[in-house]
Amino acid sequence: MAREINRLSARKVQALSEPGRHADGGGLYLVIEASGSKRWVMLYRMPGRRREMGLGSACAVSLARARELAAAARAQIAEGIDPIEARAAAIAPLPPPAPVTFAEVAETYMADRERTWRNPAHRAQWRQTLEVQAASLWRMPVSEIGTDDVLAVLRPMWHEKAETARRIRGRIERVLDAARVGGHRSGENPARWRGHLDVLLPRSRKLTRGHHKAMPYAGVPAFYAAVAAGRTSFSSLALCFTILTAARSGETRGLTWGEVDMATALWTVPAERMKAGRPHRVPLSAPALAILASVRPDGAGPSDLVFPSRAGTPLSDMALAMFLRGADPNGFTVHGFRSSFRDWVTEETDFPSELAEAALAHLVGDETERAYRRGDALEKRRHLMDAWAAFVAADKAAPSSTRASSA
Repeated sequence: MAREINRLSARKVQALSEPGRHADGGGLYLVIEASGSKRWVMLYRMPGRRREMGLGSACAVSLARARELAAAARAQIAEGIDPIEARAAAIAPLPPPAPVTFAEVAETYMADRERTWRNPAHRAQWRQTLEVQAASLWRMPVSEIGTDDVLAVLRPMWHEKAETARRIRGRIERVLDAARVGGHRSGENPARWRGHLDVLLPRSRKLTRGHHKAMPYAGVPAFYAAVAAGRTSFSSLALCFTILTAARSGETRGLTWGEVDMATALWTVPAERMKAGRPHRVPLSAPALAILASVRPDGAGPSDLVFPSRAGTPLSDMALAMFLRGADPNGFTVHGFRSSFRDWVTEETDFPSELAEAALAHLVGDETERAYRRGDALEKRRHLMDAWAAFVAADKAAPSSTRASSA
C-alpha cells in the first residue's frame, strides 16, 4: 500500500522529463510542462466538482514537502473542508484596524505626563476639559478631526469663558500634535492658533494677571470674623485655613490628612505639591487646628482630602474664589491674602523679612546662599504664624461645625 501512495522518489522526480502528470499517490502529482518545468498539484473531489490545487514548483518544493502538503489537504477534505478555499481564507487581507480615536491619544498623553503634574486638580482639569467640554471630539477618529470640529468646541465658550476656551484649545492642540507624531494623523494641526484659528476667531480678552488684588491687612480680621460667624462649607473653611497659614490655594485644596500631624501642630506639604518643588513645613496655629478638628471625619485615611468637593475630588480653583467674591464684592483674590500677610509682617511686627519669606515658601538669596541655609526656621516661624492668627482671629472663634458641608 505504501508503494501505491509513495510511488515517486527524489531521484525519479529529478530524472523524469516526459510531459504530463506523474502520480505519487493519494492525489499528489508531479506535472511536467512541454517546456520542461515541473510543479506539484493535488487533485481531489469535493461534492459536485473536481478540484486541482497547486502546491508549488518542484524546484522550490521537495518531494517530502509536497507529500506533507498533500497529507494536510487530505485531512481537510476528510473534515469536509475545501483546501483551496481554506488557503484563500488564510491569506485574505485582514480587515483594517479600527481607527485610533481622540480619546485613545488623549488618555495616553495624560498618562505619560501625570507624574509631572504636581497638582491633583491640574490632572482633573485636563480630563474635565477634554472628556467633558470637548466631548464632541472624544470618540472621533483622531485622523478625521478638522478645523470645523475644533471650532464647534471653542465657539460656544470663546467670549463667555475666554480663559477656559484658551486652555481647551491648547490641550486639543497638544493631543493632536501627539497623534501626528504617533503616526495617527497627518497635515496641519486644526487647533493651531497662530496663522490658523487666529484668522477665524477674534482675539478674546485675556485675564489681567500682574499682581493679585490683595485685601488690606487691616481689613482681614473683620472679613475673617464675618466668614467665621456663620459659614460651615468646605469652601469657607478652606479659605479661612488658607488665610491662617498664608498658603497658596492649591496647597490647601490638595491637603490630605496624611500631611497633617495634629499632635505636633504641623502641616508638611510634599515637594510635588509645592511651586518650588521643595517640601514645605507649616506650623499650625490654634485656630488652624480648630478648623481641622471640626472637619475631620471618623476613620479618615492618610490619602483622604481635608476639604473635598461633593464628588470627593479636590475643590476647584474657582471654589474659593467664588466664595470670596460672594463674601466681599471688592475683587480681592485668594492669593492676595499672602500679600496681606506679608504687608502685616512688614508694617506691624519686628519679625525679619527672611522669616516672612520662609513662611510664604519663597526662595531667598542666591543658590550659594541657600546651600548654606539648611534649616527652615520652623520654631521661629511658629511664633510668627501664632502672631498672625492672633491678629486675624483676635478673640473670635474659628469657624466650626461637627461636619462641614461641601457646598
